[in-house]
Amino acid sequence: MKILIVEDELRLAEFIKRGLEEHTHLVDIAKDGEIGLKMAFDNDYDVIIMDINMPKMNGYDVTQTIRNEKQNTPILMLTAMGTLDDKALGFDAGIDDFLVKPFQFQELLMRLNALHRRSAMVQQQVKRNIVKVADLELDFTACTVVRAGKDISLTAKEYALLEYLMINHNRVVSRVDIAEKIWDADLDPASNTIDTYINFLRKKVDKDFTPKLIHTIVGMGYVLKE
Repeated sequence: MKILIVEDELRLAEFIKRGLEEHTHLVDIAKDGEIGLKMAFDNDYDVIIMDINMPKMNGYDVTQTIRNEKQNTPILMLTAMGTLDDKALGFDAGIDDFLVKPFQFQELLMRLNALHRRSAMVQQQVKRNIVKVADLELDFTACTVVRAGKDISLTAKEYALLEYLMINHNRVVSRVDIAEKIWDADLDPASNTIDTYINFLRKKVDKDFTPKLIHTIVGMGYVLKE
């Protein structure tokens, strides 16, 4: 993997870099948020490790800017700030995983490998114009949805919402994300419209099937996973 570490604690960044290089990964370090953002745009990384509190630009803003530019590189937020609110802000910004300092290097390595595998799988599926999670399959070209061999009929908004959840499967997407991506930010995230459409999808995609795929993560958003 080619990995970018965005971390202002250079001793920690160098420690992670050495450990990852021992596992044959290529690693770059950015010592502040602005440099990290530029490097993320100028290079093709497989995974980004992101701190929160950094000079010039914090990790939330760096992540949000990367996502606003439609860049889907997996981002693992590595920080000493581990409250539920910190995690919610991270997932709202667009991170894929969250690991709290202090941490065990082996766990960091496992999480990076898992993020890379999921990302590679999604990219491969998108190239085939099909995304599949468990027995649920969405065809981008035909705009069709099938579960366990049964055709699922969806409205345009239901399809758009399911497509977004499937592209981001295994990653928590917030109500703000959904409002911006599906309703072009015209929808107040505090309204019950998103909940209503999630319930519509559950009735069509989950109600008569096992396992249930659409999950609510309290205080954070929704995730589609097995």
